Amino acid sequence: MKTIFKLLFIRAEGFNNPPFSDFSPRALKRGRMQIPIKNNIPRRTQRFDFRAGLLIILLFSPVFTVHPQNRPDALAEYRAGRFERAVQICRDEIAENPNNLESHVVICWSLIRLNRLEEAMRYARAGRAIHRFDVRITQILGEIHYYQGRNEEALQFFQEYASAAPEGARIDQVYYFMGEIFIRQGRFRHADIALSTAVHWMPNNAAWWVRLGFARENARDTSGAIDAYDRALALNSQLADAQRGIDRIRQTMTQ
Repeated sequence: MKTIFKLLFIRAEGFNNPPFSDFSPRALKRGRMQIPIKNNIPRRTQRFDFRAGLLIILLFSPVFTVHPQNRPDALAEYRAGRFERAVQICRDEIAENPNNLESHVVICWSLIRLNRLEEAMRYARAGRAIHRFDVRITQILGEIHYYQGRNEEALQFFQEYASAAPEGARIDQVYYFMGEIFIRQGRFRHADIALSTAVHWMPNNAAWWVRLGFARENARDTSGAIDAYDRALALNSQLADAQRGIDRIRQTMTQ
């Protein structure tokens, strides 16, 4: 910056003047060389060039800094429930940069919500190729396999996520899906453990408490099942599945 302003004071024309005005033998012999006085320099080079200086100030001023136009935010669109818009933004970003991992993550989330699982799988595999150990992609792959009914493959991805990110942002969902898979497989004790962990992370999810009650009911843990159903009803008194579960248990206990 100092160099820039120095150049504003010294114009190119000024260098046309010799540094000394008197190189005569007499002056050299006497040891006296006349340094140019102020009047020898053109007047316009003695003054600060205010027009150029103003331009420099404006260029470096944050007020006049040119910022790129605000880009659309795919994640904001996803969170607002505008999944199609989020997909389009991510497609544009991936076309611009095929290695944009964030775009692959958000487009997968959006496509899953739109139930376009095969398309989501393609982007998830591409994201996995970009970053093998990104836990978001791992969870996405597990979720896609879960919805496709591929229980063992889904379990592998969910267990990988739980091992890599035991307190990850989606650890509650991971354990919920694992619990549902165990219910599908009739492994109700395992489902109890997985769903208990899920509600530990998300205690206000009434629907998950119902599923926990169902797993315990089928594992013949009647008291634990009633506790889970009661927790669900305390959160949402309109949950018919919870009330029916309690009625079933009480009916079997009276037989």
